[in-house]
Parts: sequence; C-alpha cells; structure tokens
Amino acid sequence: MSDLQNKTDVILIGAGVMSSTLGSLLKELAPEWEIKVFEKLAKAGEESSNEWNNAGTGHAALCELNYTSEKSDQSIDISKAIKINEQFQLSRQFWSYLVDSNLIRNPQDFIMPIPHMSFVQGEADVNFLKKRFEALSDNPLFAGMEFSDDPEKLQEWIPLIMEGRTSNEPIAATKIDSGTDVNFGALTRMLFDHLKTKNVEVNYKHSVEDIKRTSDGLWQVKVHDMERGKTETHTAKFVFIGCGGGSLPLLQKTGIPESKHIGGFPVSGLFMVCKNDEVVEKHHAKVYGKAKVGAPPMSVPHLDTRYIDNKKTLLFGPFAGFSPKFLKSGSNFDLIGSVKPNNVITMLAAGMKEMALTKYLIQQVLLSNEKRLEELQEFIPNAKIEDWDIVVAGQRVQVIKDTAAGKGTLQFGTEVVSAADGSIAALLGASPGASTAVHVMLEVLEKCFPEHMMEWEMKIKEMIPSYGVSLVDNPELFHEIHEATAKSLGLTEEKELAFI
Repeated sequence: MSDLQNKTDVILIGAGVMSSTLGSLLKELAPEWEIKVFEKLAKAGEESSNEWNNAGTGHAALCELNYTSEKSDQSIDISKAIKINEQFQLSRQFWSYLVDSNLIRNPQDFIMPIPHMSFVQGEADVNFLKKRFEALSDNPLFAGMEFSDDPEKLQEWIPLIMEGRTSNEPIAATKIDSGTDVNFGALTRMLFDHLKTKNVEVNYKHSVEDIKRTSDGLWQVKVHDMERGKTETHTAKFVFIGCGGGSLPLLQKTGIPESKHIGGFPVSGLFMVCKNDEVVEKHHAKVYGKAKVGAPPMSVPHLDTRYIDNKKTLLFGPFAGFSPKFLKSGSNFDLIGSVKPNNVITMLAAGMKEMALTKYLIQQVLLSNEKRLEELQEFIPNAKIEDWDIVVAGQRVQVIKDTAAGKGTLQFGTEVVSAADGSIAALLGASPGASTAVHVMLEVLEKCFPEHMMEWEMKIKEMIPSYGVSLVDNPELFHEIHEATAKSLGLTEEKELAFI
C-alpha cells in the first residue's frame, strides 16, 4: 500500500445533493479554493439522493400534514409549515440562478410542476383539514390553495382516488397547483457535471476510512482507492461529511466533542410502483394522507405522480422496514458499530422510549403484499395487485440525541453538527432533507466560515435574493421571486397543462 500526501482547501465526503450544493455555492463564493470530493460508489447521487430512493417531493408544506399540528386550544400551528416553505424557496432561487447563469441547463430534467394535495377520511380529519386550510389560505406562501369536501369536485381533482369509492365516510382534500416533483438524483448529477467544469476533483470508488486532526489544525482524511487497492492520505482546512446514513460513523471518527452522545436509528423504506400506464395516466398530483395514530412522521402515506427518466410514473408508500445498515450499500454491522461508550446510554434510553416505533416497524416488516394492497386501496379503491411492483427505497438514519426533552430523543429532521472552530461539519438526519439543501448548506457556511460571510453576502443575495429576509413578512417580494423562479425553472401553468 502506498501512502500519498495531498493538500487541498476543502474535502467533501459523499457525492449526494448536499455535497453538490455546498460545492456549487463555494465555487461561486470562493472560486479560487481547491475542492476534492470522495464517493464510495461509482456515480453521483446513488444513495439517498437517487430518484428511486426518496419521494421526490419539493417539500414546501403544501400537502404534508405533519408540518401543521393541532394545539391544545384546537387551533392550527402553521409555524413549521412557514419555515419549511421558506427554506424550499431558497432552493428554488439557487437553482434558478444556476439555470439563468447557464451553469446548469434543461431544468425540466430535474423539476416538474405538479399539484400538491392533502386527502383525509373521517369526520375528525376532515375538520382538521378544513381548519388547516383556513389557517394557511390567508398566508401569501400558500396562496391559491383550495379546499373541497364535495365528491363531484374531488372526482374532478382526483378521479383515480374517487373511482369505485362506495363508503359514506366523510372525505375532503386541499389542492394547490404550485407544487413540484423534484428528481434529486438528476439534479445531483447535473451539479457534479457543473463542478467538474470548475476544476473540482471528483473521485468515485474512493472509500473514506478515517478522519483525524493534525498537529497544525488541518484535517487528515484516509481514503481507500477501491479500484487501485491503494490508501491515500489527504489533508484539508475544511471537511464536510455529507454521505447520508454514512455520516454518523465518520463524524464519530473525528473525535470532536460535538460528536458525543449522538446515535442513529436506521429505517428502510419500500414503495409500490405502478406498471400499468392506463392507471398512471388517470392520476396527476402528489396526494398526501394522514399518518395513522401512533405511527411516526416518516410513515405518512402518499400517492405520487413522479417524472423519472422523462417518464411519468406513479408511486405509493412509503412502507417502513428495518435493516441494521446505515446505507443501502452499507454493512449489517453499521448499527452495532455506531454504539460507543459515550452514546450507549442515549441509545438505550431511546430504545425504552420508542417502543411504539419498534412495534410499528415490526408490523411493517411483516406486511404481506396483500396487506400493502389493502393500504393502497384506501387511496385507490379499485387497485389491483398485478398492476404494482415493489421498489426498495433508500435507508434513512434518524438522529438520536440528548435534548431538553430528555435522554435518547429521536429527532425527525436534518441537523448540522460542526466543530467549535468550524473546520469540520457533518449533516445528519432525514426529511425534509434534499428539498432544503440550500438552506442547510447556507447554515454550514454561516457556522463554518463566519469570517467570510460579510464579503460573501452580496454574492449570496445575487444567487438567493431572499437570503436573510422573511418572505412571509414581505409578500410582494415573495410573489416577485416565486414568479421569477417559476419562469426560470419552467414551472408555468401552461407547461403544467401540457402534461395533463
């Protein structure tokens, strides 16, 4: 084995949407910086970012009911919905900048307009949805949202879901036409193609084995070249660990205090994908339902129109499963290997507190195809098993940490963990994930490069006009930005109608 020394400014670990976003931002802000990327797999965007490994929803809280909660006084808390929506607007703005600057092209290859809908059944959930609609409809971020509990109107909106529905149970839906389907795999590959033109060195089939601090404050990254069978040592001033479920084990190797008392719980997913084109053509929306009582947020059922490889597809899910792997391409020893003396109590506490989740996962693992069909038939009464296949989606690692709520709290979200001096950062967690990649990477810049933020601010605002501004408090700016990004990304109403 040869041991090669290589110095650079920035190392990005993992060739997913997070690393590609951070690399693209840095190349605009500090074009002279040298950047190297290391990815274990043979191509970019093959794990969590891959189009078959996530729902492809441009998460803006337009349809996801878990972003709005009912308070004790029965009013609806929309604060999280506003936050998620504003974060997605940052992504739209950055993508538009890249398109307008000819840094990436053909936005229709990664983003398409699609109505976002919420669909509920039963009197209690219908009342909840109506209150949610009333709370959101006056907000500029959710302008254009419609509500209906009229079966005739619902037949017009969602014919596939209404066809064959015989129950007298109350039903209702909301609909907003400004939603999007995002192919994060295609976007990731486009961003890495762009980075290569900016002299970013992208190394595939390179597995990061270790990360440690050097005496002069740099980070030394030990990399195994899987094709050549060689070990290389690279050093950098800044390292970003953005490899999905693989981030936690590498963060633990850094030994930084911030990596202590953090664990992870892996959850796998399955989707049903329709192979009958006639059925696919009857549906044109992303329709989110309500999670069953006791089920975790990641289990919200949804029936999604998707555009993958320029072909319209239809997916239903997700169905949760369990695997000890932290990545689809990971090891069965990932979970046990992540248990360390500093986090074992945190992990045990989570195990005691999350018995309901454990029970739910066991039930999901034991589901037969017939039981999955029964869940699908709650959305599509006439669904037939022969029209659907099962696709294994990506692995997600839910963060477990000690919080004010107690030891071993399961976190359902994304989180940046960085060293106190900002020299290394890791992204942990799952949904809303890729949709908010630009917001999350701006957070990385603010945490890790505070000394540069003043000089970078003008360029950031050129790329992302609403940076540092509340869009909900500036409706005119929101309308202006939303219209501009829709035009740049080809999300106009005329284009949407062309696909119906």
